[in-house]
Amino acid sequence: MENIVAGGPDAFMAVRYLTVRGGQREIGRALAEEARAVSRWRPAPADPAVNADRMAWFERHWPQHHERILGIAEVFGVDPLTSYVEGLPGFPGGSGCSVVWSPAAAGPDGRIRIGRNYDFFTMSMTRLIRSMTGQETGPSDEPPMASRPYVIAMIPDEGLSSTAVTMNELDGCMEGINSAGLTVALLIADAEATAGGPVMAPPAAGVNEVQLPRFVLDTCADVEEAERALLAAEQYVTGVACHYLIADASGRAFVWERGDDGSRHVVEPGKGAMCVTNYPLHRHPDVSALPQDTEHSFRTYERARTLAGLTRDGVSGTGLRDVLDAVAFTREGEPWRTLWRSVFEPEERTMSVRFYLGEDPRDGIRHSDEIVFSAGR
Repeated sequence: MENIVAGGPDAFMAVRYLTVRGGQREIGRALAEEARAVSRWRPAPADPAVNADRMAWFERHWPQHHERILGIAEVFGVDPLTSYVEGLPGFPGGSGCSVVWSPAAAGPDGRIRIGRNYDFFTMSMTRLIRSMTGQETGPSDEPPMASRPYVIAMIPDEGLSSTAVTMNELDGCMEGINSAGLTVALLIADAEATAGGPVMAPPAAGVNEVQLPRFVLDTCADVEEAERALLAAEQYVTGVACHYLIADASGRAFVWERGDDGSRHVVEPGKGAMCVTNYPLHRHPDVSALPQDTEHSFRTYERARTLAGLTRDGVSGTGLRDVLDAVAFTREGEPWRTLWRSVFEPEERTMSVRFYLGEDPRDGIRHSDEIVFSAGR
């Protein structure tokens, strides 16, 4: 079942809400049918030896995704060992991001909350890559790559259900919450390192940066399980390295990061709220000692200092939204915007999302109403 829940043809974005139910293979088939309906994408040829290793890894460590791959392959009529069937586009044809984890003790109402701004460019994929690599952008009829996001509720016959938001890949996500109350949010890990453009590495065994949040939502019920799963999982980067805030309904949280040398880091919160933007926390543990921003850092250090100051004395639900708005990208002339603002309530198994719909000289920036989604069920 699919319907547009925010925006539309006259807005910057049209947000689709897609519910998929059944066995994991059925869910994979449903995602493939959606991708085929909205894009001209086809599976790409794959090295059979590499893909055999990948499929074996999925079957052992992420069986939910393994079954979905088999369903996707059935729809497109290909062999999953000789074709790459992941990265399903829900789209025809260096950014920011901020997140705040507020524990129960940090708020006046005793509630656990996670707030997040998803910040991204308002241009097409072609123009983005050209601008990041120093090429002439020029005019283009290609729509902005963030203009067709999906909210996807996966409700399997067995296991954890979840609801997640994805910008452009139906089988991955940028953030979400599952039926156990576990929440995951993706952020670029080092804004300054994105200046040279995306990595564009080939698929390998394990999970890439956009698959990782979905992997955690499918397989983990709490922070302890997530930490164990990530420490054991193979991981690789296909575009831009990311780090992740992961929090559960019991009030625990951590940020998952990987160093340039492949080292793995579990960064736990100190007292009060934990604020994350787009620099590696394991390299800069003291927000008061952060460097000044550069032209390539997307104000990541400024946003971190602002978030730390605004959350020092705790935040309520309304206050968390105000905090996120204080670091949103709204300046005239910038090629990026805060495309959505999410507030997660792990104890309630809900996420509330407000989407960017565009702007004009008279009314300024326009947003959708805040929409409340439950964790799959």
